[in-house]
Amino acid sequence: MSQLFSPISLGPLQLDNRIAIAPMCQYSADEGLATDWHMIHLGHLALSGAAILFLEATAVVPEGRISSRDLGLWSDEHAAALAPVVQSIRRHSPIKLAIQLGHAGRKASSAVPWEGGANIAPGDGGWQTVAPSPVPHAQGESVPHELDAAGMQRVIDGFVSAAKRSHALGFDAIEIHSAHGYLLHQFLSPLSNRRQDDYGGSLANRMRFPLEVFRAVRAAVPPEMTVGVRISAYDWVDGGWDVEQSVAYAQALEQAGCHFMHVSSGGVSPHQKIPVGPGYQIGFAECIKRETGMPVIGVGMITEPVQAEQILVSKQCDMVALARAMLFNPRWPWHAAAALGAQVQAPPQYWRSQPREYKQLFGETKLGQR
Repeated sequence: MSQLFSPISLGPLQLDNRIAIAPMCQYSADEGLATDWHMIHLGHLALSGAAILFLEATAVVPEGRISSRDLGLWSDEHAAALAPVVQSIRRHSPIKLAIQLGHAGRKASSAVPWEGGANIAPGDGGWQTVAPSPVPHAQGESVPHELDAAGMQRVIDGFVSAAKRSHALGFDAIEIHSAHGYLLHQFLSPLSNRRQDDYGGSLANRMRFPLEVFRAVRAAVPPEMTVGVRISAYDWVDGGWDVEQSVAYAQALEQAGCHFMHVSSGGVSPHQKIPVGPGYQIGFAECIKRETGMPVIGVGMITEPVQAEQILVSKQCDMVALARAMLFNPRWPWHAAAALGAQVQAPPQYWRSQPREYKQLFGETKLGQR
């Protein structure tokens, strides 16, 4: 039996296979509100045959958006805009739904990628950013305000409120964004955290605020809701966050009730030097899997079914997540099932597309299950 198409549990959440669709920012919201684009984009990915779909990074407060076009969940109005998307997917797909909650910190107030992605200063139509320390992400960018106790509590309150709305919307899981150089990663990394108080300096201090956010979210939703964390395991810069610290963070999260780790890397510094290649981040996932008991999701230029299968067979991680490869080929799980001799769920409207040589490729789609 194919490992890629074997079942797995992320805490209380049961999944039919080990393919995840990773969060991918779309920069297509209107003042944080979901639009028709989200209905189309997420709707077609929900028919892919993957086991779980992670929604893009969703800001918990307005100033936490990467760009002005980011999705948000800081009010009931935002929840109401997202509800039809969730409900539509539920009617037509058995895929599990997770939402990634985050705060961009000093990397907020940026242009969308197709307009250059540069930082936008408050006087030029942007807004004042916040961070652990008043250190900009790159030379020439706006200097963020250092978060004080009240500011940190506002962030925690934002995560808690968004988590409660996520549960009310019917999401199966929450992923806390602690990667890619955004706020929680900024607290973790000594490259961005220069604080002299209890939230800076030692590893225990730098982990303190991200752990406070996790514990607050975990307490805000019922025990039967899966809560995990996305992490950048390595900064790719000398003197930055590294794998050993990531293992310590993962172990602390596990003790706090974390259900899974989603392991990526980089993003906190423009000086990073990343040797990109097939499966280039899987080794980080393997290290964390070896030192914890949580399921670990691996990512990083996973494009071929046999490659994904081998990663799982060799026990480097427990699931694989695809992002760009899934955009390029939204039926990647179908093709992977065909290549590995497995079966994948597909909507009955598409059953006639099954090639003759793969007569047992499609299984029945079971709707209304969570």
